[in-house]
Amino acid sequence: MTGTVSKRAATGSLLGLALGDALGFPTEFDDVPSILAKCGPWREMELPHRAFVSDDTQMTLALGRGLRTAMDRGVLGPKRLERPLREEFVDWYQSPENNRAPGRTCLTACSLLKEEGRGWQEASQLGSKGCGANMRVAPVGLAPGLSDEQRAGAAQLQSALTHGHPTALAASDLTARAVRLLAQGAEPAGLVGLLRAYARDNRTRYHHAWLGDLWTRAQDATPEQFVARGWDECLAILDRIEDALRTPAPETDPCLATGAGWIAEEALATGLLCFLLFPEEPVTALRRAACSSGDSDSIACLTGAFAGAWLGTDAWPPEWTDRIEYRTDLLTLGALWDD
Repeated sequence: MTGTVSKRAATGSLLGLALGDALGFPTEFDDVPSILAKCGPWREMELPHRAFVSDDTQMTLALGRGLRTAMDRGVLGPKRLERPLREEFVDWYQSPENNRAPGRTCLTACSLLKEEGRGWQEASQLGSKGCGANMRVAPVGLAPGLSDEQRAGAAQLQSALTHGHPTALAASDLTARAVRLLAQGAEPAGLVGLLRAYARDNRTRYHHAWLGDLWTRAQDATPEQFVARGWDECLAILDRIEDALRTPAPETDPCLATGAGWIAEEALATGLLCFLLFPEEPVTALRRAACSSGDSDSIACLTGAFAGAWLGTDAWPPEWTDRIEYRTDLLTLGALWDD
């Protein structure tokens, strides 16, 4: 298999994200020995017959719908995106299906976003760099027709509605960038280098139009110092990915190399590591991500988003995709952007 432009990357990425989520959801709070005892050899892990997803896929779809609505209304900009995103996130917060162990940061921020008249910057949780923002950002990397500035701004704004920490912003931007590069056919072997160059180029770039005065609510002297904190943590984690790939250890828990994934930069790194260990074996990559000691559903959903963006819909077994929860919603959104 190789990445090609006509591979239906958006559909492949969204399906991969949901499949990884469903595979990792039952193992999220288990250590590796417990997972092996429950599931058998990790290379043979099977998707649950009832392939339920977590809040990761639910919020990805919420973001995708909000982004689609904003783009349908005209040129994508911060004000045009903020309103439908806010509405979608609040709808998710109030939904009876929001019962999949959602993160505290998302719940807290969405409860504040629900209050009319409250600016989104007041709802943003600046102390949180949990992975809840970058595990849902793949649609920003998949939507066609956006400039680099629009894509970066949208990735950071969607993060900032809930997770305002600069590392959450940078990791979301970097995750969307990785998805975009893979969808366009970038070779996996060169991906970390491309992401490092992107991080360095954007290290002190604060997107004023998209983020407003968010930075003033932290303790940094300038907006440049605020964002640089986040990019520096992402640059450090990219080094750890490269270290892990120099001496690959596919049989070892990936969290030992790049972190457990509860925080944004570690979720990006460990999800990306699992993909890069098996770039031509997407199902094996998902299984490795799901059989990990950390936030296995978020790690595996990111692995699936990367693998699906690179390989397209052919990456995934039909017997899996036929029974994934929210299948129709995933296919509808993917088809819109693949067309």
